[in-house]
Amino acid sequence: MSPQHNPERTLPQVVADAAADHGPRIAITDGSVQLTYTELDQARMHSARAFVAAGLKKGERVAIWAPNIYQWILAAIGAQSIGGVVVPLNTRYKGVEAAYVLNASGAKMLFTVGEFLGTRYPEMLVDQSLPDLEQTVTLTGDAKGCSSWDKFLAAGESVPVEEVTRRVGEVSPHDTLDILFTSGTTGNPKGVVTCHGQNIRTFENWSSTIGLRGDDNYLIISPFFHSFGYKAGWLAAIICGARILPVSNFDLDIVLAQIEREKITMLPGPPTIYQSILAHPRRKDFDLSSLRLSSTGGAPVPVELVRQMREELGFDVVVTAYGLTECCGVMTICRADDSAERISHSCGRAMDDVEVKCVDAKGNTVDPGTDGEIWCRGFNVMQHYFNNAEATAEALGGDGWLRTGDVGVMDEAGYVRITGRIKEMFIVGGFNCYPAEIENILCDMPGIARAAVVGVPDERMGEVAKGYLVKDTEAQVDEAAVIAWSRDNMANYKVPRSVVFLEEFPMNAGGKVDKAELVKRALRS
Repeated sequence: MSPQHNPERTLPQVVADAAADHGPRIAITDGSVQLTYTELDQARMHSARAFVAAGLKKGERVAIWAPNIYQWILAAIGAQSIGGVVVPLNTRYKGVEAAYVLNASGAKMLFTVGEFLGTRYPEMLVDQSLPDLEQTVTLTGDAKGCSSWDKFLAAGESVPVEEVTRRVGEVSPHDTLDILFTSGTTGNPKGVVTCHGQNIRTFENWSSTIGLRGDDNYLIISPFFHSFGYKAGWLAAIICGARILPVSNFDLDIVLAQIEREKITMLPGPPTIYQSILAHPRRKDFDLSSLRLSSTGGAPVPVELVRQMREELGFDVVVTAYGLTECCGVMTICRADDSAERISHSCGRAMDDVEVKCVDAKGNTVDPGTDGEIWCRGFNVMQHYFNNAEATAEALGGDGWLRTGDVGVMDEAGYVRITGRIKEMFIVGGFNCYPAEIENILCDMPGIARAAVVGVPDERMGEVAKGYLVKDTEAQVDEAAVIAWSRDNMANYKVPRSVVFLEEFPMNAGGKVDKAELVKRALRS
């Protein structure tokens, strides 16, 4: 951030500052479309004028239900420039799920696509009751009853630029930027409210910590509806002046070719992406030498994978991090010079100016090396849950500490290792078992790419662990080998009593492993 910039900024100020600092630099490359930072700021104003013409008032909600395309960004920054609040919708939602979020947020406008990968999004809402929704716009394609993006923009041409400038000036860093709905694995999704200033500060901090730079070419595979693709994705890129390259549909061959062609330097994502690249039979046919920076996590990261990413894929920096939607997406992060072992076996330490601790059931801080619920306090913690005072009070408790519901262990240096979810914990013969801890260990076994563990009933022990595993390509491991290896590498009560190999894990609408479905399968078997 340049010294002349305000230390506390709004999103429209961030885009305007990026244009002032990096004007001719390419901001977005999406297929044949390229926008410089100057053009991005102009497009932001054009979009904002259209929102003024549409009658959007400060604080009103605008939903976006679309894949990673440049128009997603233009719609978001246009609405946010005049105080609109963006509500991203998961592209895997069905009509009922999307309608729930639209109604819960009271969204006035919806921006979607006519069709994507055979799914016609507007058609899924035809039979849904949406009393607050006044207008639906297709960013690409068309649909019955929807306006096109071009027509929407054209309506704004009559709005004076001075009016938009006035509206932008009324937006404060303390105003709501967005409402991201949690995945809802334990009930209906809850809307997490965060403001402009805290999001920008969080990702200035995050970008500085991992070393994201203005000369980076940032391939964004994570979906824009998720904080990782949105906030650690295009928002962080704009803050730094990096080039954004959205990926709407992940195809490994296309991605490898894109890395070579566009000289991609920043490639974040879950461990499976890098495992897939390493296992690709034609990997060496592609020039991947531009890769330098990666942020991963969300699943166990084997030590060997970190080493391979550094040595075989050429990444200078590989870090892991941890966060929730409720803390703008990040609270702990590894540092660039951390060892492969530390990166694999932890998710980093608290961001600068953020507090993280592990506590017992009474809220008392536990000793290093002892399991406890992870709490977080700082500028990154959400304002509240939208229209849900009860859930807000349960999560924040009035003392500013966010109760994450995650269980972890903190070492003497403050590095945190996630061991499970409080609600996912199961008890084996009186011992508490946290699935994430067992999953991390299983992923250290040669031949195992991914692991998911659930607790299942057992007459003698009460519950025992059952493992669901995805093998590395061509790995020769079976159930007996996994159980034998587990007995050598973890306490007996943690050892899975049975193992099932899958080609892929079932995933929920939030893009996480669907543990509920695995439990159902386990109980049926």
